[in-house]
Amino acid sequence: MASGCGAECVKEKTDAPSAPPRTRRFRVGRQEIVLGDCLRVLKRMQAESVDVIVTSPPYNIGLGYRSYQDRRTEDEYLDWMMGVASALRRVMRPDASFFLNIAGTSSEPWLPFELAVRLRSLFVLQNHISWVKSITVGDTSFGHFKPVNSKRYLNRNHEHLFHLTLKGNVPINRIGAGVPFKDKSNIARRGHAQDRRCRGDTWFVPYETVRGREEKFNHPGTFPTALPELCLRLHEQDDAVVLDPFMGTGTTLLAAEEMGARGIGIEIDPDYVAIARQRLREKCQQT
Repeated sequence: MASGCGAECVKEKTDAPSAPPRTRRFRVGRQEIVLGDCLRVLKRMQAESVDVIVTSPPYNIGLGYRSYQDRRTEDEYLDWMMGVASALRRVMRPDASFFLNIAGTSSEPWLPFELAVRLRSLFVLQNHISWVKSITVGDTSFGHFKPVNSKRYLNRNHEHLFHLTLKGNVPINRIGAGVPFKDKSNIARRGHAQDRRCRGDTWFVPYETVRGREEKFNHPGTFPTALPELCLRLHEQDDAVVLDPFMGTGTTLLAAEEMGARGIGIEIDPDYVAIARQRLREKCQQT
């Protein structure tokens, strides 16, 4: 999750408005990084120029971003997100996919659904994917488990991934994002051409184990690179232009670089931009 917020952002722990940074652009490999306010940058982008959007905006749950206060009233947050969504719709090609990762909290569970309902005026919800970060099978747990001290709530082990399109008819590569058959007899018995089946709409994508914020690049809401990679595999397209308007530390652009796609990442915080540039430089040196 990133912090490429709109023009009304405020610095952490202050009520004074923060002036948006001067827009700057950087290129690393196939990727373009834009330091600036996402609403301003999106207004200057060419209409119908993006194939895939993969992003995770601030969730409005009080996370400690460096250049954005993640706590507005619900209506303010929803109005702001609708402004961003309208700007994103303008730059999407007719057959583009918009993958929106968002979550609520145990005490405030309605926000993702309130946003999804508002987005109906702009998009069709073509697929609703549950990103499972931790799961228990029998007596064994797998994945990232974050304990919660509560007498009311269960641990929240999943987030939402809304696959939004303009008309709901965008072809997807279900097999490209799929998994091998567990029972190999199903390959011939069900007439499949290869050892691959649809992954479905529940994705178990755990985090890599980290021991502190430093290993998360001091960002409060990163996601695993495998998550945007799966989105790009699902919306398989040669020479795709990928956009992340809330780039954070560059995870979506790392996935784009891995997949041979051209990415554009927008981020308002210069420190996160520096981290994203370094991660991409290291990625390019490995390939």
